[in-house]
Amino acid sequence: MNNSRFNRRNRKKRILKRVLMFFIIILLSVVAYGGYLFYQTFQAANSAYTEIDRGEKSDLRDKKVEIGKDPFSVLIMGIEDYSTGGENGRTDSLIVATINPNDKTMKMLSIPRDTLVTIPDRNEETKINHAHSYGGKDLTIETVEYFLDVPIDYFATVNFEGFKNIINIVDGVTVDVPFDFYETSDETGKRLNFYEGKMDLDGEEALAYARMRKQDPRGDFGRNDRQRQIMAGVIDKILSPRNVFKVDEIAGELGSNVETNVRMSQGLGLAQQFANFKSNDIETINIEGEDAYIGGVYYFVPYDESIQEVRSSIRSHLEIQPAEDDL
Repeated sequence: MNNSRFNRRNRKKRILKRVLMFFIIILLSVVAYGGYLFYQTFQAANSAYTEIDRGEKSDLRDKKVEIGKDPFSVLIMGIEDYSTGGENGRTDSLIVATINPNDKTMKMLSIPRDTLVTIPDRNEETKINHAHSYGGKDLTIETVEYFLDVPIDYFATVNFEGFKNIINIVDGVTVDVPFDFYETSDETGKRLNFYEGKMDLDGEEALAYARMRKQDPRGDFGRNDRQRQIMAGVIDKILSPRNVFKVDEIAGELGSNVETNVRMSQGLGLAQQFANFKSNDIETINIEGEDAYIGGVYYFVPYDESIQEVRSSIRSHLEIQPAEDDL
């Protein structure tokens, strides 16, 4: 009797040890994979990080802002030509995003690429998308600050070709197509059809959807809206729990196709704060203006009062004093 009890106890202990060992192995595997993901993300962040000539503080700021504590702005630049690493290409897309960690809100302004602006230090008026080909990211940041009179704290240049790969990694994005149209794929040359309503797009389709302009009755404004849709869709997908184990692939693509002065530690802190953030929480701002042909060249000429309204909205979101023109 005693032997049988002793054997049963030993058998239970052996089973318990096996169960514990199983869970320990699982735990170690998770920790190891988490470390691998962290390493991959760290490597991607290192390859994406770059400084700008002016330093870490905008000339329109009294002091440097801290991501996660202070409201801040990011200028997102989509570059046309990446054959030279994006150094000489014009900006195909210019988006000013402002983020307020205090109330966890985001505003997004798309600046039409043909907007007539003054390029600082060149004493000329031209399209805002020329600034990057003249002086890269530094002159583009300076031009946007001069145009809006708001500080640009951080920047990110994005190769939209790389976005195509990220979209495929996260199994596509869902968009709300405003009207029927077609566009030719840059990748295969085939015709891609888009139909009004909800559509699921892969990377190739999403890139064509974001780039189409000539068939849109709203021109650059319509394209800007579609680009914002794509970016918002990508944000939702990347933050989705189902894509947590694709972080290494996503990080690799980001490291190859994004350049930014946001440090990894800053990005991780922000990601924690905005863990439950959804693209529906983004408020869209638009600049009003009129079309004009000057010397036979098309420009978008913004209304002064619209610029003041946009400036006031951004400054309020950044919790900084109104500009003198807005008082």
